[in-house]
Formats: sequence, structure tokens, C-alpha cells
Amino acid sequence: MDTDAQLSERDHCPEPVKGEGQGSRSARISGDLPDEPSGRLSLAAVGQWLTGGGPLRRAGLLLTACMIFLLLVSSYLVQPFLIPSSSMENTFQVGDRVLVNKLAYRFGGEPRRGDVVVFDGTDSFVQGRPTENPVAALVREGASAVGLMRPAETDYIKRVIGTGGDRVRCCDRRGRLEVNGRPVLEDYLHPGDAPSEVAFDIVVPEGKLWVMGDHRSDSRDSRDHLGEPGGGTVPVDRVIGRADWIGWPFGRMTSVKRPDAFARVPEPGQGQPGHGGSPHG
Repeated sequence: MDTDAQLSERDHCPEPVKGEGQGSRSARISGDLPDEPSGRLSLAAVGQWLTGGGPLRRAGLLLTACMIFLLLVSSYLVQPFLIPSSSMENTFQVGDRVLVNKLAYRFGGEPRRGDVVVFDGTDSFVQGRPTENPVAALVREGASAVGLMRPAETDYIKRVIGTGGDRVRCCDRRGRLEVNGRPVLEDYLHPGDAPSEVAFDIVVPEGKLWVMGDHRSDSRDSRDHLGEPGGGTVPVDRVIGRADWIGWPFGRMTSVKRPDAFARVPEPGQGQPGHGGSPHG
């Protein structure tokens, strides 16, 4: 049998005509789409979706973009903080939105006496983190990040009175607060308030802060936690940032300055008993 002859006669048309439904799948698909890379097609489709859909879609996308931008800014740069109580009057009023500078201590700087700081009080002012519904916590965190809701129960705003190594005591014979043996004239206190109704004398450990509210008779601060772990002091690494501005309401918009009350306070070990000086009484 001449098999070679039979094989040569099987296809008399070297390029048969393809009917509908014949040919490769890739050939049919490539014939339906423009000759452009698939990546370009995807970007074009996304762009068309973003720009189409009418004003409601565009408004929603704009709102989402603004929220993402605000969350990024509040996470890394400046965070609005809603004042929830009167503990810092008259410096801040209930309902004020202060702008917390998160870069203030990020590049080697540390809180100084007189600074107003926002900090996480977990394990210093609050022993253990309070439980909270996860969904409610997520909503609160998002809203508080842009100043629409009060902050977490563990976040506090207070004024730094003493830093690591400082001896802070109250009160001297004239009822004044002392830091490193030097009386501090606290002109930022709420009118009529005494520096403290509670006597205390503490040396602040290194890496910690002694903080107090400006409305001393209505502030739960370092004095109220003397007998707890940490002795009422706050770790520096729990500081979220420094309150540098009042951003709302418009009538109270202003910057928050460090007071001159601590300008003459000596460094730890200078002017204290046993270190060549004497306290001022």
C-alpha cells in the first residue's frame, strides 16, 4: 500500500475557508478588541468608571478621597483632638478642637516643662485597656481622628510639670508649686484654683513625665495615681503629640505657647537640698 500517496491526497486545499465558529479562541478574541495592551484597557476602564456615573458617584469619590487624606494627615502629622472635660480650663474649653502636632517629638526632641501634651494613659492613668465593641471602636477611632468624636477613654491631655530627674513638690510655705527647688508662678491656672490641694513630693524617674491639668480642682492627673504602678508618671514613649493650636471654634483659634513659668527652673540637681542650694520658701 502506497501510504505516502494517500496522505498527500487528504487535503487538496492548503488554506481551507473557516466558517463561523471555527478557528482558535485566541484569534476570535483578538479580533473583537483593539490592538492595545491589556494594562491600558484596564486603566482606561477604571478611568471611565471614575469619571462616569453622574454627580453622586463623583461626590462620593471626592468625599472618600478627602476622608483618606484626613486620616493619613491625622495619623502621621496633625490630629484634631476634641476636649472632653473641663480639666484644662481656662486654656481649653469643653468642645474645643485642638490640633496635636505629632512631629513635635518624633525626631529626637522630648517634651519640656510647660508643654501641653496628649498621651495614652494605658498602664499609668488606666490600668489595663478597657474593652470595647470592635465595630464601635472602629467608628470612634475614625471619627475621633478627624475631631468629630471624643477620643478614646485612655487618651488624656495635660500640661507637663516635671521631666526625668526633676523634683516636683507642692506646696511651699506660700502655697506655690516647686520644681527643683524653684517656685513656679502658674499664671495659666484656672482662676481661683490653688496649685494643689494635695501635698506631694516626687522625683520624676528618667523617661517619665509628671503631668497636671490647668484646672487643678477639677483634674484627675498624676496626683491621683501616686499609689498605682508608675507612681502617677507617664512614659515619654506614650506621648502622642503636643497641642500646638486651637483649631475650632473659629472665635478661639490661636496657637498654644509654652509659658514662661518654667524659664528659671534649674536642671535636676541644681538648687536642691544636698546639691549646693536651698529651696525657696
